[in-house]
Formats: sequence, C-alpha cells, structure tokens
Amino acid sequence: MASIFTKIIEGEIPAYKVAEDDKFIAFLDINPNSKGHTLCVPKEEIDKIFDMGEHMYLQLMQFSRKVAHAIEKSVSCNRVGMAVVGLEVPHVHVHLIPLNEMDDMRFTKKIDMKDEEFKALAAKIAENLNS
Repeated sequence: MASIFTKIIEGEIPAYKVAEDDKFIAFLDINPNSKGHTLCVPKEEIDKIFDMGEHMYLQLMQFSRKVAHAIEKSVSCNRVGMAVVGLEVPHVHVHLIPLNEMDDMRFTKKIDMKDEEFKALAAKIAENLNS
C-alpha cells in the first residue's frame, strides 16, 4: 500500500509544495512544530533513511540544504533544525524545522495555521529557493 507521501507525490492528496525536482519533493508539514516546518521526501518510496543508497542519501541532503536556506530567508528564526525520525510514516523524510527555542524541535509542540497562511508561506519559501 502506498504511503501518504507517495499519494502526495502522485497528486492524490494535496500538499503545500515548496520545492520539487525529478527525485525529491518538499512540502509544508500540515501539523507543524513551528511556522515553516517542511518535509523533504524522496519520490521513491523507501522506508528507512539508511536503506537509501549513498548517492541518493547525499542528494537528499543537498536538496534539504537548499530548502533549509530558503526557509531561513522566509521565516524569522535563529536557525533551521533537522530531524529524521521515520516512525510516523514508513517513507523517508527529513523534517526541516525553524527554531527559536529548543521546544520548537519537540514533536509534542504544534502550532495552528490556516489554509491561507500555508499557501502564502509555501509560495514565499518557493520564491526564495533560488535567491
């Protein structure tokens, strides 16, 4: 059965996309720890990050780095943290989380955002990808 991320990649489920290339996609987490919390996901459905081939793993890190820089330009934060947990969805994904305090990295702290806020933020991060 396809993961929720595969369904997003295939367009079956909508997402607030911020970046995409032939191998990876980045979209806003709909249950964010902080404003700008973004997921970077390989289009190939792989369960665990360390099951990825080394080349693809490095490409995911390069893609995630580019997205993190765009997030820093789009959201007021001290830095962008990165986490790979992988228990909630059996599909590799990197969490990029804008941080102003350590609690922003806790997955028990969530913020509420409206659809319009998600759309505007996704567009802003996408605009900052190449700047």
